[in-house]
Amino acid sequence: MSPALQPTEEMSLRIQELAGNLKIRDVMTRKVFAVTRHCTMRDVQTIMKNNAISGVPVVDDRHVIGLISVHDIMNAYEQEWMADAVADHMTTGVRTLAEEQPLSIAMSAFSKFPYRRFPVVNRNNELTGMVTLRNINMALIQELSRQLDAMETEGGRISPATSSETFIFYRVYRIARYDFEAGGKASAELREQLQARGISPKIIRRAAVACYELEINIIAHSFGGTLTLYVDKDRVRITANDFGPGIPDIEEAMTEGFSTATDWIRSQGFGAGMGLPNTKRLSDEFAIQSGIDMGTMVKAIIHLNPQEKQPDENE
Repeated sequence: MSPALQPTEEMSLRIQELAGNLKIRDVMTRKVFAVTRHCTMRDVQTIMKNNAISGVPVVDDRHVIGLISVHDIMNAYEQEWMADAVADHMTTGVRTLAEEQPLSIAMSAFSKFPYRRFPVVNRNNELTGMVTLRNINMALIQELSRQLDAMETEGGRISPATSSETFIFYRVYRIARYDFEAGGKASAELREQLQARGISPKIIRRAAVACYELEINIIAHSFGGTLTLYVDKDRVRITANDFGPGIPDIEEAMTEGFSTATDWIRSQGFGAGMGLPNTKRLSDEFAIQSGIDMGTMVKAIIHLNPQEKQPDENE
């Protein structure tokens, strides 16, 4: 089965929960390169190039009056306007965010408007920072890491119940971007837990391979995230969450051989485009949800009942 997850389900709720204690000022970039209306477009081009940025706010006495993007610079170059004043070509009516607003307000703004950045202002409407989706993603990962540290301190597992019929194993793993050396830790522990339970080798292999594929998928294709294992007497549930960049076309991503892996990832022996298709094929239940710049959630469930006909990993 491959049910579609609803947009308001666990991934959205989890992100909202992580963002709940954060304000925009906690995640924004405070080092802002701003220009005045009298600067030339060539001046802005130099600032963007030297500082590897793609947008510059225009200010008048620290108040935002406009914005120049890399698109504006390219257009000015093509039209030979590089000597013109910024005021002649800036985007006006710029939307700003308040530094005291909850981070959820910024997340909502990015979902509503096709902007890559928002200027952030204080109570006096003075520019104090800039916020991008990258700022938000990094803040969510850091907050998640903090929460997981607390969980590990308190104990990250639910111990098996006294009755073998209610056996439970639960653990959350932090997965870091490009940390291929750590890839396989969750799947190895899952294999050990199932072997100790006496589950059939065929089912163990399916669960371990599906788990491994989701681990590597987060490592190779996301900004980082978590992988959660939950085992009871009937099933293994594997949930992979990451914080971006998201999947533009889920149907295409589920096609065997399709991959967005870089040459470097391929050089490490990964990125063949089989991770998600393999996970779906090995699972009795599979679901995926993804949003551009908001991350991806994948759920895979493997039944532990040896009486049921199970899909073979070699089929």
